[in-house]
Amino acid sequence: MANADDLRRIALALEGTTEAPHFDRTAFRATRIYATLAPDRFTANLKLTPEEQEFKCLLAPEAFKPIPNAWGRQGWTTAHLAELSEAELQAALEMAWRHGAVKKKR
Repeated sequence: MANADDLRRIALALEGTTEAPHFDRTAFRATRIYATLAPDRFTANLKLTPEEQEFKCLLAPEAFKPIPNAWGRQGWTTAHLAELSEAELQAALEMAWRHGAVKKKR
């Protein structure tokens, strides 16, 4: 069972990641934000592609849910930390980090 401390430790170990407030959440950013931790520290939002989101939600529907808005249609996914092992959280964070570490094309 993963928790917010695991998320923070794993995220900050990923190359170039910084932590900063983002509205009411805590954001983890490489070049762009790839994960945010909810104020209650029970869930995190992760930047996935829509295809990755669909796969994660099918594989572990108790752990992953699309955010129910336009952000969710872009791949942003809520992860319920207590439903994930540390290894599953690390894999999901690494997936999201790859999207946050890529610079936008102009």
